[in-house]
Amino acid sequence: MKFLGNVIATVVGIFVFIMFFFFGIILIGAIFGGDDTVSVKGDSVIELNLKQIQNDYAGKYKDPWVTVFSDKKEVGLTDVINAIEAAKKDDNIKGISILNDESSLGLAQYKDLRNALESFKKSGKFVWAYANTYSQKEYYLNSVANTVYINPAGDLDFKGLSSEVMFFKDFQDKSGIHMEVIRHGKYKSAVEPFLENKMSDANREQVTALLNSIWTTVSSDISKSRNIPLPKLNEIANGLLARTPEMAKAQHLVDIVAYEDVYHNAIKKALKVTGDDDYNKISILDYTRNNVTTALTNSATDQIAIIYAQGEIQSGEGDVTVIGEGSMRRSLQEARKDEDVKAIVLRIDSPGGNALTSDLIWREIEITKKVKPVVVSMGNYAASGGYYIACNANKIFAESNTITGSIGVFGILPNFSPLANKLGINTEQVKTHENSANYSPFVPVDEKFKAFTLEGVEHIYNTFVTHVAEGRKMTFAQVDAIAQGRVWSGSEALKIGLVDKIGGLNDAIAEAAKIAKIKSYSTQNYPEYEKTFNDLLSNLPFAQSKEAFIKEEIGEENYMLIEQVKRLQKQKGIQAMLPFGLNIK
Repeated sequence: MKFLGNVIATVVGIFVFIMFFFFGIILIGAIFGGDDTVSVKGDSVIELNLKQIQNDYAGKYKDPWVTVFSDKKEVGLTDVINAIEAAKKDDNIKGISILNDESSLGLAQYKDLRNALESFKKSGKFVWAYANTYSQKEYYLNSVANTVYINPAGDLDFKGLSSEVMFFKDFQDKSGIHMEVIRHGKYKSAVEPFLENKMSDANREQVTALLNSIWTTVSSDISKSRNIPLPKLNEIANGLLARTPEMAKAQHLVDIVAYEDVYHNAIKKALKVTGDDDYNKISILDYTRNNVTTALTNSATDQIAIIYAQGEIQSGEGDVTVIGEGSMRRSLQEARKDEDVKAIVLRIDSPGGNALTSDLIWREIEITKKVKPVVVSMGNYAASGGYYIACNANKIFAESNTITGSIGVFGILPNFSPLANKLGINTEQVKTHENSANYSPFVPVDEKFKAFTLEGVEHIYNTFVTHVAEGRKMTFAQVDAIAQGRVWSGSEALKIGLVDKIGGLNDAIAEAAKIAKIKSYSTQNYPEYEKTFNDLLSNLPFAQSKEAFIKEEIGEENYMLIEQVKRLQKQKGIQAMLPFGLNIK
């Protein structure tokens, strides 16, 4: 036994030593490894590849240890846009090359980025684009370029927008797994897949209107950049008249059909690089990090706080992909109490989520705007709970293709009693009072319990509509008429009074400065997230997340289906959520 104990102690000791050695090496590298800046040579071209850019805000952490171990390559889209703005005035930068762009960014984020590239072009510098293939979303961004290349063996997807919804009513009947749905709002179709086998007229109406509105924005921008009339673009989309590189060129959607080496040689020629020498390149990630690291500090003492609310709304601390009341309320309180902060911009990119959490954040904004102006900037989504936390701001900005509104709530109660009956399982409850038993998924839903839950849904809906009415200076009836869970695009939301202006984050910042009556200011990003040691470990290279592993093994499409089921399982309590899983193609 003593021998076995010594062996175990030795093994444990070796393991502990290896762990300390490993973390020690990482720490020494982090402390003494120097900065990450890359020198920008003269006559350089920025290569704009957005594959690693996922969010507006990359996040920062209160605990410096988490910062030491976090991935320093992470940057946000806002950082990229600021870097493009700086590149306009950088004599070392001659142009931007959008090279084989792949990205998970949304259309409203692409709109913001397109605006930045348009501004860059006006400085007299070039923007060129090359891709082997263009998805429709990628082409929307790339079409802003002065010259658009495509690989001779590639293809271009230009066919208009679509969306699809899966329905589970028959599956429930056959499997015995039933979702009890309690909702308010005829358009609240997040739960419709569990009630019907096909799309309701109301849901089809709102999806059609939404897609048409977003397409108007996308096609109008392409029309302006490519100098192609809108009717002609719709004709091309209808007939798939740009499906091959040669057809795309014939329709003037692209300029040159050639391989990538020809593209790079053309850039060399434009930069007057001769011989076998390559032209100077710098990735957008490196240039952005340089801009963040080396940018001159604004001497202005006045500040505008930018608070980023990204992802689904859930209880708890939150992070760069989850909006939690912990980080959001703390950020609002810190900005409110900071004497240097004169105004606050809340950047929202959220389909909604937990109704209670939304209300807690709404309340913190209500307190804050009595002290300092709060302006909202909406990204891809500010729907349901996302709009809930926006509705009481002093001003609301949205992009024309922002998905917003969806003022409605619902509850989902998974019930397995039909399945249990099929399997011969019977569940009995014993209780002291009539309503003392909690909801059980293995017992048929009690009508009284359902009535009480509906009462809660109605209460949250009335509270939601009241908040919107007060924030937007409308009557309850006016809001109720455009609520009911209906989803709107930003341009539609402007017409019905849910937003004040069409514009991006920089427009919202300018408006906040105007309301605060300040001309010279710097910006300060929030939130700072509070992370644990487990969160820290998950960022290390060897700790690949189970989500990343599953996605790699089963593919993106199957993973999205699993994620949809997981989200439904996590939706506890009453939800103020976007009415449906909208994946625009």
